Amino acid sequence: MKPQDIEDLKQLIDFLKENQVAEFDLDRGDLKIRLKFNQGQATGMQDLSRLLSSAQASAPLPSAAVHAVPAAPASVPAADPDAGLHLVKSPIVGTYYGSPSPGAGAFVAPGDQVTKGQVICIIEAMKLMNEIESDASGEIVKCFVVNGQPIEFGQPLFSIRQA
Repeated sequence: MKPQDIEDLKQLIDFLKENQVAEFDLDRGDLKIRLKFNQGQATGMQDLSRLLSSAQASAPLPSAAVHAVPAAPASVPAADPDAGLHLVKSPIVGTYYGSPSPGAGAFVAPGDQVTKGQVICIIEAMKLMNEIESDASGEIVKCFVVNGQPIEFGQPLFSIRQA
């Protein structure tokens, strides 16, 4: 590496530290660098900076492909709003329909209350219309499929916040 290349890498490391980048990939032909660190682990970046300052090589660096991922704030852990939700999954392969007929209203929509055993959709399989019943009581939070969508066995259809 040329001294200017090392200085460019030091500047890049400083930039990554300032912008709290959690992951960095650099691929320059025969030179590959991959950095991953948590927000509180700036010492790893300092160690790399010291290592680069002591590096002695003569090969020039060709142009690079760079990928950086911003770090998530470490001070507040993100609460998963979908944690604890019950998933209603497809019991068969077929085509999903959210209403009993093309012009009719939907069986359920997000925000609706459902009871265990209530019909929540239809899955057409081999020209047979199969009514799918809710296997839990609660509030529909999300519908993961759209009318006419082909679905697989075990594919999530709805999430329910149980009462």
